[in-house]
Amino acid sequence: MRTTITVNGEARSLDLDPRTTLLDALREHLRLTGSKKGCDHGQCGACTVLVNGLRINACLSLAVMHDGDEVTTIEGLGTPERLHPLQQAFLEADALQCGYCTPGQICSALGMLAEVEAGWPSQATPDISGKAELSGEEIRERMSGNICRCSAYPQIVDAIRAAADQLP
Repeated sequence: MRTTITVNGEARSLDLDPRTTLLDALREHLRLTGSKKGCDHGQCGACTVLVNGLRINACLSLAVMHDGDEVTTIEGLGTPERLHPLQQAFLEADALQCGYCTPGQICSALGMLAEVEAGWPSQATPDISGKAELSGEEIRERMSGNICRCSAYPQIVDAIRAAADQLP
């Protein structure tokens, strides 16, 4: 099937088997290997990308479902010369060890911060009628779909909190 997806600001047309996941389209067809294939069952979050600003597990979504959508991967967030504030915060907080989960963690954190800004409550939000505060508990709850086998969770929370102050 002919599918056109805007990836990191660039329209990309692909001829895909309709069974191709968004993750495989990104990694195998577009050679954007930042998003990782961890569990391939939507349980680890290593494949998290943003679709139209919302975070999703790319391993659970078919690429053809995103015809006309805007997809942002870790490659679209910053450059080595000018890191995105979340990327910089992860480095400064030492919020990674092996780094395998880091692209998914960063994309998920960006989506999570947008959810907070939009006023979406989580299970940990004490008052669902107001904007959630980025407490450690709130961040941990919202990031619970992203697993770090190296257990850098305290540093990840610190990095997200630090970057939240720098984002618009």
